Amino acid sequence: MIAWFTKNTVAANLLAIAIIAAGLYPVMKDSLPVEFFPSSDPDVISVTVPYRGSTPVEVEEAVVVRVEEEVQDLEGIRKITSSANEGSGTVRIEVDDGYDPRTILEDVKNRVGAINTFPVETENPRISLAQRTFAAITITLSGDIPEKSLRELGELVREEVLAIEGVTQVELTGIRPYEIGIEVRQEILEEYNLTFADISNAIQRSSLDLAAGSIKTDVSEILLRTKGQAYTGEDFENIVIKSDSQGSVLRIKDVAVVNDAFSEEPSYTTYDGKPAVFVAVSSVGKQNILTIAGKVKDYIEERKASLPSGVSIDYWRDQSRVVDARLSTLLSSAVSGGLLVFTILTLFLRPSLAIWVCFGIPISFLGAIAVMPWLDVTVNIISLFGFILVLGIVVDDAIVTGESIFTRLQQGMPPQEAAIQGTKDVAAPVTFGVLTTMVAFLPLFLMSAGRGPIWQQIPLIIIPVLAFSLVESKLILPAHLSHVKVGQDRTKMNAFLRAQRWIADGLQLIVKKYYQPFLRVCLKNRYITVSIFIFAALLMFGMFTGGKYLRFVFFPRVETEYPSISITMPLGTASEITEGHVLRFQEAAAELQEKYTDPDSGKQLIKAITTVVGATRAGRG
Repeated sequence: MIAWFTKNTVAANLLAIAIIAAGLYPVMKDSLPVEFFPSSDPDVISVTVPYRGSTPVEVEEAVVVRVEEEVQDLEGIRKITSSANEGSGTVRIEVDDGYDPRTILEDVKNRVGAINTFPVETENPRISLAQRTFAAITITLSGDIPEKSLRELGELVREEVLAIEGVTQVELTGIRPYEIGIEVRQEILEEYNLTFADISNAIQRSSLDLAAGSIKTDVSEILLRTKGQAYTGEDFENIVIKSDSQGSVLRIKDVAVVNDAFSEEPSYTTYDGKPAVFVAVSSVGKQNILTIAGKVKDYIEERKASLPSGVSIDYWRDQSRVVDARLSTLLSSAVSGGLLVFTILTLFLRPSLAIWVCFGIPISFLGAIAVMPWLDVTVNIISLFGFILVLGIVVDDAIVTGESIFTRLQQGMPPQEAAIQGTKDVAAPVTFGVLTTMVAFLPLFLMSAGRGPIWQQIPLIIIPVLAFSLVESKLILPAHLSHVKVGQDRTKMNAFLRAQRWIADGLQLIVKKYYQPFLRVCLKNRYITVSIFIFAALLMFGMFTGGKYLRFVFFPRVETEYPSISITMPLGTASEITEGHVLRFQEAAAELQEKYTDPDSGKQLIKAITTVVGATRAGRG
């Protein structure tokens, strides 16, 4: 094959063009999803049981322990983690490798659904398979308008954003939920000879939609259904508690006060000091976070013109900008690395040889890009890191092959014969060198669960790149080098070629005068040489395991662009006390915003300040 492709340069060029076209196709078609971290299938099942008004101890004893006991013997569970909070309990079930999470999910639903010893006050369990989402961008709506109007506007914006093509995950946050409260005084109940149970039963009996069968006719079948579900305060007010034979009707509004408003929990959100509501947009699966954020920004610009007076719309926590910056940094690093590789090769090899060796880099990379959709690999910071990591490795086989061919040319062989023979001389060691490098990265591919899908991206990039580089160095490179000539007269060279030849010849002189004699000494005293390397390896191992000179950090801490302050007060703390502390932080942040402002342009380093009080539980700001 080596001889055939070397003699048929058209075939070699067609092979190179085919690889390049295959790699450019997914790029031109925009079929490579862009995400921050690689997504993976969910393997955690969450069981949440609301238990209103209960303490964490009560939740643990009455809910969490019973769920754990019911599911702990299921096959395929790696670990169970539980948390008992005020008003609810959550059990997280991690699925073991080799088991289908959705099958385990059905088993968990059946087991939890069969529990009949939960307290009466508990609500229906919420059982779901965890879905990995990544925040893309958050829309802020702020203004001095009533809370109800702000929420209605937020719900409208949420529906409009959800209608944008490609956007599937939108959540309204930072606002209290709706709540209908029915207040009844004991003396009124005694006056009408009623109990709380009577009112509760009346609501359960009347506030529902009920199927009532069907009527069959000669033409069709008509389904009957009563629509009685109450949604507003007025609907609840008109619910009948009881009636008599004389036609008298007693409704809820006659004995109780119905409040149709928000929940009473002390919670609010501000954006630059004004009441606000957030519309959080996330990317799911392999959705392109850059595309989603771009569409949302376009929507914000269009929506500004149709907002009510006194309301402003903006975006907050634009994660796509962070992703874009990280990707740009990685891409620029890849380009810089490629240029450095080309520069070094040009200085120490013949320029024509360096050009054809570097030509293998884009071919190898585009070949890997061509198979990325088949391998389910996306463009993310880990896969791009794989490209950068392999950048300096991918040219090794081409350099060895090129030097071997160049040596044959210097010996006086014809270019085509030198290309064939030089490639064959190093075919075996180069092939095994590439294969051993591939094998070195296989352990990362075999990692599973947890962060396994993240690290698998590295070998899924490096191995295809090395495979295509092997193809390029054995079938394409020899055909190109079969036309290279050596022995050019120095008097006919320009200044650059003379300088390049001087550097290359200097390297050859160093190799012959210093390296070869040193290598002979090492080979003659092989036991001493091996002992020195063993000692160096032990020394480095000791430095690593000792932890004093080389520390181990799984993920380095990276400074965020969104500094935050969180304060947690004891349970039961009055909201006014929490608000007072949060207000102090807000004032301090406002002073910093004013301090770091360019006096000439008026541009502020701190774009905006948000305040959230009571978002998670009472006493938290």
